[in-house]
Amino acid sequence: MNAMEGRQEIFEYTYSAKQQEEIQNIRKKYLPKEEDKMEQLRRLDQSATKKGTIVSIIVGIAGCLIMGTGMCCSMVWMGSLFIPGIIIGMIGILGVAAAYPLYNRITKKERERLAPQILQLTEELSKSGGTV
Repeated sequence: MNAMEGRQEIFEYTYSAKQQEEIQNIRKKYLPKEEDKMEQLRRLDQSATKKGTIVSIIVGIAGCLIMGTGMCCSMVWMGSLFIPGIIIGMIGILGVAAAYPLYNRITKKERERLAPQILQLTEELSKSGGTV
């Protein structure tokens, strides 16, 4: 047996934890998503405020734009648009002021709608110790 034959029988293996982690991360992207109960609870909790946030942002921005239009009418164009500008600005202020109460009202209704599902999930997670 010469030195070359002895080398062919040796098995070499290198392990890279970083490489294995990258492989697992790529693999996770292509596996079907399995949502556990804790993730489902988090998603439901976030969805309770999402609708109210979107509506209140839209109303607040629209109110700001209307108020700005009223300010332009009363400060820049003056003359015959001064009084209508004040009225338009007041309508805009009402829109801005209504955004937060609107958020609270929508969020309260969404929480009431989602309460049975969330309470059921919290009961299941409490009984199992959060490992379901």
